Amino acid sequence: MIRELAEQFPAVLILGPRQCGKTTLARRFLSGDYYDLEKPSDRQIFLGDIEPALRNMGRPLIIDEAQTLPELFPVLRSIIDEQRNPGRFYLLGSVNPALIRHISESLAGRVGIVELTPFLYPEAKKCALNLPAVWLKGGFPNACQTSSPVQWTRWLEAYVQTFVERDMARYGLKNSPFDIRRFMVMTANLHGGLLNTSDLGRSMGVTYHTIRHYLDILEAHYLVRRLAPFHANLGKRLVKMHKIYIRDSGLLHHLLGIGSERALLESPRRGASWEGWVIEQLISMELLHKSGSQFFFYRTSAGAEIDLLIIRGADKIGFEIKSAQSAHPRDWTTLAAERASGIITRGYVVYMGKCRYPAAEGIEAIGAEEIIMKAAIGRI
Repeated sequence: MIRELAEQFPAVLILGPRQCGKTTLARRFLSGDYYDLEKPSDRQIFLGDIEPALRNMGRPLIIDEAQTLPELFPVLRSIIDEQRNPGRFYLLGSVNPALIRHISESLAGRVGIVELTPFLYPEAKKCALNLPAVWLKGGFPNACQTSSPVQWTRWLEAYVQTFVERDMARYGLKNSPFDIRRFMVMTANLHGGLLNTSDLGRSMGVTYHTIRHYLDILEAHYLVRRLAPFHANLGKRLVKMHKIYIRDSGLLHHLLGIGSERALLESPRRGASWEGWVIEQLISMELLHKSGSQFFFYRTSAGAEIDLLIIRGADKIGFEIKSAQSAHPRDWTTLAAERASGIITRGYVVYMGKCRYPAAEGIEAIGAEEIIMKAAIGRI
């Protein structure tokens, strides 16, 4: 996708969380002069008069952590407008809103955007990692490829500490690093549940406005996902709160103190963890292959629920996700009912087993590994 965008746009923006592989990808697979704006010697080159510096550099030009220098973007716009050759600039960033805001002001129509995630299961599988290991360890390359639980824990603890003490500190938050880490742990305990910012604020001793600000920062750094409820004029009372997920399962498990496959399988958080992991796999791969897809969950006040709803125009696909080795008729009751009512056009019960079979009209039961591999080639 990156090469396709580089053939169409003068600039390509590669977004994603820290340590997901953006820099490795840029240095190994993209040709051009590379500068990291978090490296003092590289940043110094851009300080002062940016325009002469940019004009004297080679092409293509790769700029890492570009969001740390907002004044870069207006200058890029003027240089791009003089000569709109494709593939002139690659911009890497780990903070979504800051970059998007500057792009909307300066580079609209001049930049193609791609989000790079940590390893998804099909990528990790190529590294000889099985599904239980990827689910436990998550997708950050340096975490999932560790050889021992101690190394995995040490890496993730360093990741959290760096994020709390460096990235969060840049926003001028008044709370201590200890409080911010406690907030992250509390968010992990809400994983897969409805998000009530007022309740969370009372637990933290802060206002719900502060909680929303913290969540905005976590979401901006690609660490959490807020999944919106589906609404339609159905004559039903629907839940209106978002659901909250920690996007990387390894980070989730570290925050919850789950350090082994056995501990994960025995944990009361197992079901919520599995649900979030499968949802993240499906959404991330849907975004790679389809444009314009929308993502929701569906829940009525009576308790009927669909874990994930992917809408592609008239095609509405519902997913019920179960952390069990087999599927039962009760698992597709809601899917069948909501297909009959028109909420979805087809559906899947995704479970831990291997067999695939028709469960009801328009509904299939399918193993998680099979549907994830199908999603990897855009075949759902």
